[in-house]
Amino acid sequence: MEFNPVLLFRRRPAMIAAGLWRDVTIDEAMQRALKECPDKTAIVSWRQGRAEPERLSYRELDERADCIARGLALLGVGAGDVVSFQLPNRWEFVALWLACGRLGACANPVMPIFRQHELEFMLNLAESKVFVVPKRYRGFDHESMALELQRCLPHLRQVVVVDGEGGNSFDRILLRNDAPPLTGPRIGPDDVMLLLYTSGTTGEPKGVMHSYNTLYSNLDPYIEVTGLGRDDVILSASPMAHLTGFAYLCMMPVVLNATAITLDVWEPKTALRIARQEGVTFGMAAAVFASDLCRAVEEGEAPAPSFKTFVSAGAPIPPVVVERTHRLLGIRLCSAWGMTECGAVTLTEPARALEKSAVSDGRPLRGIEISVRDAEGRPLSPYQTGKLYIRGASLFGGYLKRPHLNATDEEGWFDTGDLAFVDEEGYLRINGRSKDIIIRGGENLPVMEIENILYAHPAIAACAVVGYPDERLGERACAFVVLKPGATFDFAEMVRWFEERKTARQYIPERLEIVESMPATPSGKIQKFKLRELAKERVREAGG
Repeated sequence: MEFNPVLLFRRRPAMIAAGLWRDVTIDEAMQRALKECPDKTAIVSWRQGRAEPERLSYRELDERADCIARGLALLGVGAGDVVSFQLPNRWEFVALWLACGRLGACANPVMPIFRQHELEFMLNLAESKVFVVPKRYRGFDHESMALELQRCLPHLRQVVVVDGEGGNSFDRILLRNDAPPLTGPRIGPDDVMLLLYTSGTTGEPKGVMHSYNTLYSNLDPYIEVTGLGRDDVILSASPMAHLTGFAYLCMMPVVLNATAITLDVWEPKTALRIARQEGVTFGMAAAVFASDLCRAVEEGEAPAPSFKTFVSAGAPIPPVVVERTHRLLGIRLCSAWGMTECGAVTLTEPARALEKSAVSDGRPLRGIEISVRDAEGRPLSPYQTGKLYIRGASLFGGYLKRPHLNATDEEGWFDTGDLAFVDEEGYLRINGRSKDIIIRGGENLPVMEIENILYAHPAIAACAVVGYPDERLGERACAFVVLKPGATFDFAEMVRWFEERKTARQYIPERLEIVESMPATPSGKIQKFKLRELAKERVREAGG
């Protein structure tokens, strides 16, 4: 397939000249491991329901990746083809990604929660040749769904099933011993090696194209800031099928020749037990994962003494979570901000996590520039909120078959769609999405601050504040709240809570909606566009 990653070509000379693109692929890291530490554990793959994990050394991982690549070649997969896979965090995910590169093929992980409606669109746009799924995962029959999809996708030649028992079994098709050696080209540093779909917070997902140059240019400075190295043990709990999981929990351990501990199902008490047993030192996921670990300790589970650093991105971290994570777990919770289109853009240094993670999203990584501008495109001073633009080495190659949506100007600046400000030290703070502003009676409401106040209430597990139309004021605010088990909360308590904190009266939302869960993307981002529609619907039903 013709990918046409136009944004890569434009900036290659500047990135090479600056030393930000090193023109290497994951082969460099694998060859280093095979030479220096072939018997070191690369992956410890834990699966729910099994008493012991499967452990693979770097030598064994390399052998399985090579075997899978030869099996894919027999299916007709070659340079420029797309292999889609809907796998949880297991060794097969990592080996399959490595195998794609040995064929010059593009890996396209998709989240396990997606179903036929989303997958038909995604696999059709990607012209996927092979689709790899688990037979069953979390009670859902992925095999039957994949076979049904195959009937309506003309490019899809083969469905492969992990734990399958028939002719489409992963072991039978991709772990066979009689496939001939590989002869075709491997993936190059500027080839599209990864296709990920955006989270879809505002509508139809777009296929984001990345190369090894874009991803390495992000991982190199990320590793510098976090101080990670070969001796680290990385907890891979956040789904590898979005960029946080893929870049920092799947690819980065291999880049470091470190050890990855993969969990296919998140259960915080089990995660802590495994972290203690395996000597976990680092993890990255949404802040809710850290909150879950705190709750597990409060309920009697022991923390993991080796676990020292946890990076959280996707949404501002409430101050109470930063404090509790350090007090209960001994972990420095580092804030970060990024996008599928560029990986982590900003990151808070572990040494300043307690000071900065609750009030910022970190400083730009080496190789990335940020610019906060007003409505006329003029740069703003510190603490002034405006539209956030970014440019640099880790920016994607463009959207698959949708170059008109690339949102990048001639100077390379990408419009993130976010609102933000920077402080006097250059730390970034995301203030919301451009469409998340609530303007009540001509006054902009500080949505993030209102949400932080709500989040601190002991009854609240999650919250989001959105606007809904109002004839007189233009907009009013509605708070959506998910309660902790057994907790109670009502409008009167919400008013009392804000008044007790002596906030401006305008900060108190006019409506409160208690919900069982928030509509969210696979990476955990709350889909506020859905909440805005729900708020309008509830107002109509109430007749006002």
